[in-house]
Amino acid sequence: MPLSAERLKSALASLVAGMTGLRHDGRFHEPNLDGTPGDYVSFDSWEWPQGVGLYGLVRLWAQTGDEQLLQTIEAWYDRRIAAGLPPINVNTTAPLLALSELWRRRRQPRFEPVLHQWAEQVVTHMPRTPEGGFQHNVSDRVNDDELWDDTLFMVALFLASFGQAAGERRFVEEAERQFLVHARYLADSASGLWFHGWTFQGRHNFASALWGRGNAWITVGILDLVEFAEITPSVRAYLLGVLETQIEALLKLQAGSGAWHTLLDDPTSYEEISATAGFGYGLMKAARLGIGPAECRAAGLRALEAVVASIDDKGVVTNVSYGTRMGHDLQFYRDIPIQSTGYGQALAILCLTEGSRHLQAKVEAA
Repeated sequence: MPLSAERLKSALASLVAGMTGLRHDGRFHEPNLDGTPGDYVSFDSWEWPQGVGLYGLVRLWAQTGDEQLLQTIEAWYDRRIAAGLPPINVNTTAPLLALSELWRRRRQPRFEPVLHQWAEQVVTHMPRTPEGGFQHNVSDRVNDDELWDDTLFMVALFLASFGQAAGERRFVEEAERQFLVHARYLADSASGLWFHGWTFQGRHNFASALWGRGNAWITVGILDLVEFAEITPSVRAYLLGVLETQIEALLKLQAGSGAWHTLLDDPTSYEEISATAGFGYGLMKAARLGIGPAECRAAGLRALEAVVASIDDKGVVTNVSYGTRMGHDLQFYRDIPIQSTGYGQALAILCLTEGSRHLQAKVEAA
C-alpha cells in the first residue's frame, strides 16, 4: 500500500495507543542503585525510554493540537510528580525535555518550578568528566569519566529547550558546551559517524562501535537543538557541518529495505528500526530545511516506508533493540535483544509526523 497522509494519520494514532499500552513483562530485571526496581519498558515510569516517548507525544500534539493527547501527557506528568521524582542523573533527565516543550507552549505554572530546579541541579551538581562533559551516570550504574552520545539527547536538549523558553541563556550555553565536548571525543573524523562512547580512563572509544541508535540521537539532536534555541552562530555552523558529514556517511549505508543496521558499517548485524526512524526524521527534516545533499529527502522517505512496515496490528514498533549499555566488543551490539519500547514508538512518531509534512507539501504542490 503506497504511503499517503491518511495512512500516516492512522498509523500515528495506532503508535500512540501502542505506546501508552506498553507494560513491563518481567523479561528484564535491572534494579536501580538505590534498590528500587528499574522499569525501562512500561509507559508509567519516570525513566529515559518513557521520557523519549513523551517527547514524541508532545511533538505530535504540537503539530495536531489533539486535546485528548494533551490530557494524556499532562496527566502523566501530574501523576509522576505527585508520586515523587527520582534522583537526578542523565537518564532521569530525559522526561524533562517533553515537559519543557509542553511548558514552552502552555506556560502551566505548576510545571515551571520542576523544570527550573532540575535544570539548576543539572548544571551545578551533575558529575562531569575532564573538560566539563556530563558523566553518563544512570539509575543503575555510575560510569566514571565516560561520555556517551545518548547524553546529548537526554540532557543537553532539555537545557537548550528550557533555557530558551525561560530566558536563561546560561542553560543554552551549557547545552552548546556539551555538544562541543561530546563531538570532540565521539565524532569519528574518518567515517563521519559517531562512536557510542569515550572513556578518559585509558582514553579510548571502547569497541569503536558506530552504533545505529547512538548516531540517530545525534542526527535528531543537532537538528532539534538549532530549532529550539538561538545557538551561537559559530557553534551552529560547526554542528551543522558535523551533521552534514554524518548524513553523507549515512546515505551510503542505508540498506535496500530503507533501514539501517544496528552497527551501521556491519551489514551482518540486524536492521534496527528505532535508529531508522531517527534517521528518517532527520533526513526529511534536513531536506525541508535545505541542509545536506539532495538525496536526503528520497532516503528519508525510504526510511519512512521501512518504519511504517514495522508497525504491527497493535500499533507497536517491531525490530527495536533494547537499551544498550557500553559495549567493549562489537559482538555485544549484535547480541542486544529486540524489545518494544517507548523510544521506539517515539522515534517512529517523529518520523511519521515529519513524513506527513512532506506528503502534504507534495499534495499542495500538485
